[in-house]
Amino acid sequence: MSLDGKIDSTKDKISGKAKEVEGKVTGDKAREAQGKAEGVLGKVKEKLDDAKDAVKDTVDDVKEKLDKD
Repeated sequence: MSLDGKIDSTKDKISGKAKEVEGKVTGDKAREAQGKAEGVLGKVKEKLDDAKDAVKDTVDDVKEKLDKD
């Protein structure tokens, strides 16, 4: 996972958790839902970045094998 991707997904997860807690404390269901959604977005970004890295690694491995032949 790239550093920028990790920072971005972590930012979304932390911000989402803060909004979720704020919503619970204040009784604001909309804010709580917004926080949960933002937290999920952060997790999705993390998984997408991991998948991107895995595909890149696989492509690099295939290129390396083709170069040897």
